[in-house]
Amino acid sequence: MRRDPLRVAIHVALYIVLFILSTTLFGWVLIETGYLVGITATHLAAAVFTNWLVLRIYENRRLVDLGLWLERDSWHNLLAGLAGGAGAAMVVLLPPLATGASRLVATPNDQPGAGTLVFVLVLLAAGAVGEELVFRGYGFQLLLAQLGPYATILPVGVIFALLHGANPHAVRLGIVNTAGFGILFGYAYWRSRDLWLPFGLHVGWNFTLPLFGVPLSGLRMNVTGHEMSWTAGALWSGGEYGPEASILTSFVLILLGFYLWKAPIRRQFSPLTDPPTGSPKCEPPQRLAS
Repeated sequence: MRRDPLRVAIHVALYIVLFILSTTLFGWVLIETGYLVGITATHLAAAVFTNWLVLRIYENRRLVDLGLWLERDSWHNLLAGLAGGAGAAMVVLLPPLATGASRLVATPNDQPGAGTLVFVLVLLAAGAVGEELVFRGYGFQLLLAQLGPYATILPVGVIFALLHGANPHAVRLGIVNTAGFGILFGYAYWRSRDLWLPFGLHVGWNFTLPLFGVPLSGLRMNVTGHEMSWTAGALWSGGEYGPEASILTSFVLILLGFYLWKAPIRRQFSPLTDPPTGSPKCEPPQRLAS
């Protein structure tokens, strides 16, 4: 695919407009299911529909061609992502518990059951899938093929963070760290060429935080009947926004980047970002003798 800035701009612009319109449409239908469930379901439905539609319009491809094949390498990358995301969260949370900077306390007025745990897991997984389809789906992959990794991964990671600025109790350090996550999720796709690795990272991180009873991007979800009580200040705990606004997370992002760099990721073929192999060379036509 040769560089064509106007074509790329039109495709990406339509992708964004269709997502906004489909979010509005699905929101009218799904918001009655409840605030958090409705928003999550709306974003997931809009992300799936938008990517499916633009793939059919512009590429004549299926949704799985975004990097959603279920193969052995896909499972390997998904597990590597889950391990990286959950491991990064525990590196942030376990040292404060071990040193006494925080402790787990029971919440006797709110003791959820096993059904709540499953419900929150499904909800967080759906939210992560929706976000990754939007930010690492067709628009991202088209830009990656045309502009390269630096001009794509960094700006999209920043936009990913800025849109989290509307979350409750958002603070600057939380937005900066969220940009770091967005960049690492983009780098994860670039390494694996599938969406399973960034899915795993996103879900692993998002689900581990509520298990320890800390806010996730400003949202508190009690799933174990316990929460972390901090003696350290907001710089370490992240305050009401949660550990994503903590300086500990800033440090762990570096470790997570090193993990993604060195982990044995299995790269798959992407029809949108990888050039076709074995294509015949185009030779200029020979002039005919007059």
